[in-house]
Amino acid sequence: MEITVQPQELAAGELTEAHVKQAVEAIRVDGYVVLANVVDPAHLDVLRERMDADAQILIEAEKWGGAGRLKGHLQQGPPPFAPYIFKDIVANPWIVQVTKALLGPGLYNNFYNGNTNCPGSTTQPLHRDGAHLWPEQEIAHPTTEVVVNISPQDTTAENGSVELWPGSHLDVSSKRIEPEQEAARREIAPPIRGNAKKGSALIRDIRLWHRGVPNLSDEPRHMIAMIHRVRWLRSNRCLKYQTGCEAAFENSDLDANAEFVDATLDDYLFNPKF
Repeated sequence: MEITVQPQELAAGELTEAHVKQAVEAIRVDGYVVLANVVDPAHLDVLRERMDADAQILIEAEKWGGAGRLKGHLQQGPPPFAPYIFKDIVANPWIVQVTKALLGPGLYNNFYNGNTNCPGSTTQPLHRDGAHLWPEQEIAHPTTEVVVNISPQDTTAENGSVELWPGSHLDVSSKRIEPEQEAARREIAPPIRGNAKKGSALIRDIRLWHRGVPNLSDEPRHMIAMIHRVRWLRSNRCLKYQTGCEAAFENSDLDANAEFVDATLDDYLFNPKF
């Protein structure tokens, strides 16, 4: 489902109750929702220019990442320092309104990084980013983590928009997805592509089956990723940002789980600790 946030919702700084309900229900049933028109395109332009340059550094180093570590796929996040930290990305009120309604108060961010799909990439193995918490369960538990993806450009079939398998987050089989499971699932609910206009956010249950597919364009397609978690599923890490960008995280219902450091974080591409 795609929900276009309306001008009156943008002016109010919050979604209507109807849109929140639609978004939460879509994640619970299908495993994902797209919120369109929630990120300033000018902010995305700033990020894309820097991330394009950073991608070339990783490509030249052949620092492939993501599922399978296949050629053409990079683990690449945005710079964790000003002027590349924007509130409508790290603490977007419309996104947080949805994730809070889904996960409850006290939710926090456990990840700030991303993936880049480069021209000439190959198809990743089908995978989940996170497993069910209790391996012996017969019915899927409610959502405890969601991945929030924001791209600084349009994501299309041509530039390798992610392949998503609706409803697969409710499949309680093992984390590894066997070919027989894939074939059976395809008969029930075949995959779709996570196409989204620039300025949109894709919010998906962390258990949703997905994979990167070839980028047929001639430009890298970036995808920033955050993971919003229910408050009781704590990790022992804080996300590091350089001092000077604290204001972007203030007055949010999302716990940024952040540590602001004076040291430069110039190694963020090759030694991410976010």
